[in-house]
Amino acid sequence: MKENKIFSAHKTSVIDDNCTIGKNTKIWHFSHIMSDSTIGERCNIGQNVVVSPAVVLGNNVKVQNNVSIYTGVICEDDVFLGPSMVFTNVINPRSAIVRKSEFMKTIVRKGASIGANATIVCGNDIGEYAMIGAGAVVTKTVPAYALLVGNPAKHIGWVSQYGNRLEFTDGKAICQESGENYTICSENKIVKLVD
Repeated sequence: MKENKIFSAHKTSVIDDNCTIGKNTKIWHFSHIMSDSTIGERCNIGQNVVVSPAVVLGNNVKVQNNVSIYTGVICEDDVFLGPSMVFTNVINPRSAIVRKSEFMKTIVRKGASIGANATIVCGNDIGEYAMIGAGAVVTKTVPAYALLVGNPAKHIGWVSQYGNRLEFTDGKAICQESGENYTICSENKIVKLVD
């Protein structure tokens, strides 16, 4: 690892000028951090990762191997991006037509996890603490705490902040790991109750 007073990067990584990289972040083999991107503190950027210009990663973001994070993507704090998951940033790409002015924004909210080989079609935000299953193809905006699987991804349930499936009785559920309480507010919204 190339040691820096702020962050560490493997000697095979490429870090362009004009990047902002936070304290205690680690960048592994063959990864490329492109200009004007921002990476927060305590992030882990796995092998063969590309962080494109103007991408923003919050604090404690974990990016597993073989992920390309394209311009237009913003990941808030504590996001997990599984191995080889995919973001897109143009709805109708063509090799012969330049559409850089049409890049769409995708926001992955705090604490969300996206499983291995999942695809997030651009313009569809992922809600706080949502869980996207491995191989899912997300074509719609995802509510906070939602659990989605399949192609196209379907909403099959809810998860806690700890990532555990919630079972609701009379509109209420308890995370078996943390003891946190949740309630259903509407068909597409749950909230964590504060003690």
